[in-house]
This record gives sequence, structure tokens and C-alpha cells, in this order.
Amino acid sequence: MTDLFQDPPDATPLDPALRGDLIPTWVTTRADLNTVEEENILSGYAWARGRRGGINTLLTEDFSKSLHKRMFGEVWKWAGVYRQNELNIGIEPHLVAAEVPALFDNARFWVENKTFPPDEIAVRLHHRLTQIHGFPNGNGRHSRMMADLLIEKFECEPFAWGNGSIQDTGTLRNAYIGALRSADAHDFRPLLEFARA
Repeated sequence: MTDLFQDPPDATPLDPALRGDLIPTWVTTRADLNTVEEENILSGYAWARGRRGGINTLLTEDFSKSLHKRMFGEVWKWAGVYRQNELNIGIEPHLVAAEVPALFDNARFWVENKTFPPDEIAVRLHHRLTQIHGFPNGNGRHSRMMADLLIEKFECEPFAWGNGSIQDTGTLRNAYIGALRSADAHDFRPLLEFARA
């Protein structure tokens, strides 16, 4: 078992000051946190899949924030609220509120104009959400779920995301981080392949 604030490599660090924002007070280890977050994430996914509306309903800031709140709202008080502090990843916090709506405007444009194939639109959405890193934590899981929901709206096969748990350290997580870094350099091929692996 690892301490709650001992982070896996390349993970967004959990600031010990956030301890007071943890809703289940019995959580003391990373394993405990992973368990309660996973349960909440499944609840968030069920909520999202039960929502009506098309692609344009999904590609909005309001939906994105609501989804994050549904995924983490039983675990963290700040769920669904943009971060106010600097992290080891992501843009400056004061830019988040402008960049997220711009991303969704772009994504709706990609869909309407068929700028990219469906897989690439979903993967580009995922990548940019991780780059922005709008929330204090849970950004990778949130952005993958946004991509999963979008690919579902396109009526395409679900993504596999390497067919394992990316939260685990090791080969799978390293492949995912490497694919994100390639996308940072404008090469989306590795991330597309990873999503379909």
C-alpha cells in the first residue's frame, strides 16, 4: 500500500492541502482512493450514458464540468470545479476557463466539417483536455471518458485504451504517457493506436 499523497510517476500530484476536500474521511492510502474513485467513476459513466442528446450536447463546457462532478463528486468537494493552482502539467489556471470552451468550439467544428475521422476527433479532444488539465485531479480519466462518450455518439467501436488500467504504473501507463507526448509534438498516430490497442 502506498501513502495517499505518494504519486505514481507522471501522475498529477495530490496536494496534501487537498486532504480536507476528501469526502470519505476513512481514505488513507492510494489504494483506498482508487477504490472509491472507481466506484464514483462508474456512477458518472452510467449518468452520462443515460443522457439524451447528440454530439453537440456532449461537446460543451457545461456537460464536461457536470461529467467531472458526476465522476468524482462523491469523493472530492472540488469535483466539477476548475483548478486555481499551478500543477506539474497543464496550462496556467487563469487560462482554463477560456481554453475549455475554445476546445469544444473546435471539436464541434471538426465534427460538423468532418475535419478528421471520428477516432481522431475523439483522440484530439482527449489530448487537448489532458493538456489543459482543467481540474485539480482526475483529468486523464475524465478526458478518456469524454472521448469514449464521443466515439459512442459516432456509433463506432469503443476504445480499448491499451486494454488495461492506465492508473497502474508500468508498461501500459508508460505507453500512454509516451503516446500523449507524441501528440504534444503533433503526431497523433501513437495515441490513436493506443486508443484502439
